[in-house]
Amino acid sequence: MESEQDSTSGEAPRAADSRAAALLRDAREEQGLSLADIAARTRIPIRQLKVIESGAFASLPSRTYAIGFARTYARALDLDEDKVMAAVRAELDDAPEQRTPTTATMEPGDPAKLPSKGLAWAGAIAGLLLAAGLFAWFSNHFGAGRGAPPLAVEAEPAPPAEEAEEPVAAPAAEGGEVVITALADGIWVRLFEQGGERLLEKTLAKGESFTVPSTAADPRINTARPDALAITIDGKPTAPLAQRSVVLASEPVSAAALSARLLAPAAPAAPATSAPAATRTTAPVAAENAPAVVRPAPARTPPAEPDAQPAAGPEVVPAPAPPRAAPADGDE
Repeated sequence: MESEQDSTSGEAPRAADSRAAALLRDAREEQGLSLADIAARTRIPIRQLKVIESGAFASLPSRTYAIGFARTYARALDLDEDKVMAAVRAELDDAPEQRTPTTATMEPGDPAKLPSKGLAWAGAIAGLLLAAGLFAWFSNHFGAGRGAPPLAVEAEPAPPAEEAEEPVAAPAAEGGEVVITALADGIWVRLFEQGGERLLEKTLAKGESFTVPSTAADPRINTARPDALAITIDGKPTAPLAQRSVVLASEPVSAAALSARLLAPAAPAAPATSAPAATRTTAPVAAENAPAVVRPAPARTPPAEPDAQPAAGPEVVPAPAPPRAAPADGDE
């Protein structure tokens, strides 16, 4: 049964002069395991396992990849990891330097493939004109003074920090095995050591995965589709590098860096708006809705016309004088 599995997987021809390949291959056969079994344990593609057992370590993407794959393979078989890695290093030192062909792709920050300076200026001017037009249109249609005065709306209190959603997966232990899998076709990635050599550069197909070497010093990644990359640490899924398509340059992808992303504290909630601000805005509205108080104006007497004749009053008739008394005879 095991021979059938090995034959179907297309086991690579054996290299008699590769001591590391012989150690790994013999240990696998003694334990009765197939290449498919090793691929399931280590998450290393079967084609890479064939290259390892053939002893062609120099044909792997980089020296770090060759040593890292051999170490993971030895760990899966309970072999002495240091012994296997020392053998691989010795063979790589003796082997002539080989260069693997790379596919020409659009890389972020590649000066040879960036647009010309004139085209960049033209694009910038067009963007400014478009922004100015949008601003003018917005000002004409939604300018100040067209609508009713805004009503004060009391700000709702921000939810407490304790109600924040917990991360999807618990952070993995530092130094775990990081595996990155493409969720779509045509995902370009570049994996490299910070300030060191390039570990991997290729366009991934959907379902294709690669392991970040545990021996890499501060591994980082460049990609324009972080949302299409699934990441696991020791087989446990972790949060993606981004939720949308955006260019990432020199993004850390070590187990420690990915775990630290999950442990980052949430931003503090903004304080609620104070009550006096709402009171100042609502006062004019209440005044407008109150009924107006009508005060009677003082009556004004129209001035008399200069040519007007005085009004005729009732005629005054003098009272008749009382009759004088007749004098007495003695008085005459």
